[in-house]
Amino acid sequence: MERKPNINPRMRWEYEDGVVLEGMYLLWKQTGDREYLDYIKRNLDLFVDGVGNIPKYSLQEFNIDHVNNGKILIDLYNETKDERYKKAADLLREQLRRHPRTMEGSFWHKQIYPYQVWLDGLYMGSVFYGKYIHTYGEEENWEDVINQFLLCEKNTRDDKTGLLHHAYDETREQPWADKETGLSQHFWGRSVGWFAMALVDVLDYLDGNEQKQRLIVMLKDVLDAVMKFQDKETALWYQILDQGTRKGNYLESSCSCMFLYAIAKGVRKGYLEEVWYEIAEKIYEGVLDEFITETKEGYINVNKICYVGGLGGAEKRDGSFTYYISEPIVTNDHKGLGPFILASAEMEWLNKGKR
Repeated sequence: MERKPNINPRMRWEYEDGVVLEGMYLLWKQTGDREYLDYIKRNLDLFVDGVGNIPKYSLQEFNIDHVNNGKILIDLYNETKDERYKKAADLLREQLRRHPRTMEGSFWHKQIYPYQVWLDGLYMGSVFYGKYIHTYGEEENWEDVINQFLLCEKNTRDDKTGLLHHAYDETREQPWADKETGLSQHFWGRSVGWFAMALVDVLDYLDGNEQKQRLIVMLKDVLDAVMKFQDKETALWYQILDQGTRKGNYLESSCSCMFLYAIAKGVRKGYLEEVWYEIAEKIYEGVLDEFITETKEGYINVNKICYVGGLGGAEKRDGSFTYYISEPIVTNDHKGLGPFILASAEMEWLNKGKR
């Protein structure tokens, strides 16, 4: 908060800022320290104008990433009852009403990525979708929300490992897609992390019915799969999950924090058995030892974050192992910082319950 009083100096409407602000919201709920809530409000007010529009956002881009910040808009409306935040959330909900879909009914990742479903998109779009309809009474759309998860898992899951491929091209036309399956080549840690976080978060808004149990089973399956590829020495995960011994691969902080968050919250909410609590403790110890440093000024740094990971586009990213390990490794990028705050907050809650 001191280093970035303005969370996005470039003044871009970016999904990763919402991940950090969701972490700040958990800190507000835990501590009651209004400084956290004020930080959220001050930063959203840079983007939401006096009548609830978001001038830096374009619905017509149909970018599923841009929906993610709607979750914190709903939180802020609930705290302040300022109608601007509700209207801004309504605008993002409208995007999902019009958002292009695959022939099966999954949201495209972006309009510029037609017929493609990326694991990332479930965290970006479907959790907001579930939160919105739970909050504002569109219960008839729950089947559509559930279907986003079911279709994504069906089309990306590897039967041998249980891991999920980063993305799927329904048309099999993309250079990165297998011509028979439509799948990208690798199991990228952060993409599976987004999916795990999406599952544990969307469960907040589902009542105890058969569909909720189905997603809980899916959460367990995903976490069981990633545990098979956990580094035994550090309790953490690699950039490419199943190739930890391959030259160039490295322990990556964002995915490790995402899996920790999903596990810690899953235990706290009762979705996971008690044995997972000890697993979470070991992961958190590994995260602190491997990724976290403190500056002489007393600031905390989150290190070893993969800066970005994608497929196709103007950069013609081919989804190869070489591609994923060639992206810059950075410190304090919001895609790693946000999950670290979220995971730390969940561990704090979990440990308080154990005392």
